[in-house]
Amino acid sequence: MKKTFLLLAFLLIGNAFVFAQSADEKAVAATVEKLKTAIISANEADLKKLTSPALSYGHSNGLLEDQKEFIRALVSEESKFTKIDLSDQTISISGDVALVRHKLFGDTHNKGKDPAQVKLGVLMVFQKVKGSWVLLGRQAFKLV
Repeated sequence: MKKTFLLLAFLLIGNAFVFAQSADEKAVAATVEKLKTAIISANEADLKKLTSPALSYGHSNGLLEDQKEFIRALVSEESKFTKIDLSDQTISISGDVALVRHKLFGDTHNKGKDPAQVKLGVLMVFQKVKGSWVLLGRQAFKLV
């Protein structure tokens, strides 16, 4: 009887941990979607809310931007996405840090340039700050 009770308690505690992870993974996935929408719409307020002041945003061409420069480039349409599709997304969480990997297929129309398509692999690092997940780092690379 005692062994049965201990096994049941262990299973319940283990399942509670799994559910907690699932809740964080869902929250991170929702943040990725909100960020995708904010990037396409170039919504300055949402971009600021969803990114860290310490943001390090790496483009596939080697350009590195901080939060201020990342937002400025989108709002000015110097960098403009007209469509973003994500696939093969994985999320792993360790404490207050989440690593997100996915493939990004998108259409761009940057200021002064012809429309183009991009195919990227992306690694994003999110940090949970005051209960919300914010983008701390991002690095993209070209897929062949």
